[in-house]
Amino acid sequence: GVKESHQTTIFRIIAAILHLGNLEIEAERDGDACSVSSEDEHLNNFCGLLGVEHSQMQHWLCHRK
Repeated sequence: GVKESHQTTIFRIIAAILHLGNLEIEAERDGDACSVSSEDEHLNNFCGLLGVEHSQMQHWLCHRK
């Protein structure tokens, strides 16, 4: 009962969430900081699926404020 266009959007969001769960987040400075590789394929896929800017997502995954 769900329109095909809505199904595609739902599948895109679910795929993005699954890719986000596979990100390699590396701890730095005794666990006080972290980083995400700019070449991580899961981050690239996540950003592509949701249409968000790669550098911004990379920054905000590691900074709370």
